[in-house]
Amino acid sequence: MLTIYLDQFETNTPIIGATIDVETPAGSMQAQPSGEIYRLEADWIAAPGTHELLFTVADDSSIDFLTTSLTIPAPAAPAAALAASGAFASLPGMVAAAQQGLRDLARRAETAPAAPAAVAALLAAFLAGALLMALLRRRIAVITIGGAVLILGLSASLAVAEAAPPDTVIRDVAQRLPDGSVFAPKPAQRILAIRTIQAAQGQHRSAISMPGRIIPDPSASGLVQSATGGRLSAPEGGFLSIGSEVEAGQVLGYVLPVVGAADQTSQRQSRLELERQLALQQRQTERLRTLALNGTVSRTQLEEAELTLTGLRDQLAGLEDPNQNAEELRAPIAGIISKANALPGLIVDSSSEIFHIIDPTRLRVEAMHFGDQPIAESASILGRDGSKVSLTLLGAGLPENGRAQPIHFTVERAEDVPGPGSVVTVFAETSSEAEGVAVPREAVVRGTNGQDMVYVHVAPEVFEPRLVRVAPLDAASVLIAAGVESGERLVTQGAELLNQFR
Repeated sequence: MLTIYLDQFETNTPIIGATIDVETPAGSMQAQPSGEIYRLEADWIAAPGTHELLFTVADDSSIDFLTTSLTIPAPAAPAAALAASGAFASLPGMVAAAQQGLRDLARRAETAPAAPAAVAALLAAFLAGALLMALLRRRIAVITIGGAVLILGLSASLAVAEAAPPDTVIRDVAQRLPDGSVFAPKPAQRILAIRTIQAAQGQHRSAISMPGRIIPDPSASGLVQSATGGRLSAPEGGFLSIGSEVEAGQVLGYVLPVVGAADQTSQRQSRLELERQLALQQRQTERLRTLALNGTVSRTQLEEAELTLTGLRDQLAGLEDPNQNAEELRAPIAGIISKANALPGLIVDSSSEIFHIIDPTRLRVEAMHFGDQPIAESASILGRDGSKVSLTLLGAGLPENGRAQPIHFTVERAEDVPGPGSVVTVFAETSSEAEGVAVPREAVVRGTNGQDMVYVHVAPEVFEPRLVRVAPLDAASVLIAAGVESGERLVTQGAELLNQFR
């Protein structure tokens, strides 16, 4: 089975839904799609050798022809067979190898502590002596051959175990190579969602970064405060919480006047006096009502007495019910409650902020400019989802006592920015221009030495780190002033993940 990965060259985006026809040694075949990959039945890849392939790739808008060679190496001969054939090929060579092995073992015995290798060295020395004596006296050829093979195998195994460096094997897994580049096979690239762009040199407006914060529009925000102060009382349904929507003029609570001890004594006397007057007026009204039936008094006198009685009753009710003298707290504008400091029974002053209401669709950004470089009318910040949010210059103040210059911007998409009070970084354009390559901010990562770098897609499965010099461009992009060339493919998505491979 042959697995085919088909990606866009410039962006490394997987191509889905294409038709792939392949000219193979077994004839023309068509790869079958399986998700984001394509599979081809290829029994011919079991045969070693070089296979020429021709791919015809077509989709709804284009067609392309790709050629390649697939080399299948021949299976390696067993190592034991090669060693045996070499050992029996030449007896003088085996003897020379045995002598060299003895010399090596002697040196190890002088410098190394006693170990199993020392025992092997003694055995090798004994067999070597028997071998030499047999050669000199031309006796027992079987012992000669057997001794030479044993010594050769022993010395060769020790030499390989102690002197041969381990081979560097690149497995088909994502890893960092010895030269610092990253090997990422196509399956790993799909999982990490690696995306690239082609570098293009161009002229861009320079930018400066400034600290800032989100503030509400002064004409679309308001405070709810008490004019006299007193004790808070909740309206029907209770106090509203932060985030609640309110309408202009909506009652948010009441402030009951707080009466001191002296005032309470005066009110008690006033209530007693009103009760006395009310009792007298009630008897007077009943008497006039009786006389009016006989025609002794006029109807006008009776009505005046009844009105006086009603007024006394209202005055007494006002003293007994303090809520009738409560101050209503109403919303000055329509919006949402961003701050709330309301609890039943809380004593508030006339300057206390009880509610803060803002219109979330009308926000501003206040930035602090510490330099003297003039800025243009456009700027940007990062939104909640990491996207770029454009700003428009509204006005700039004057620095006082050497402090920073306050600058206000209006927000085009207020629903995409953090809430009021959030700290942001403002990137404002200047009148000067600079040449370089514009890339997304996530394309630039920090190396182990703290320097900025990017990853260049130099091969289908190899990414090379490059040190770069960057400058701010806007909230979502930076300008690479040096370190890359036009036409190179730079990783814009997944660079931080590639940088973590070790």
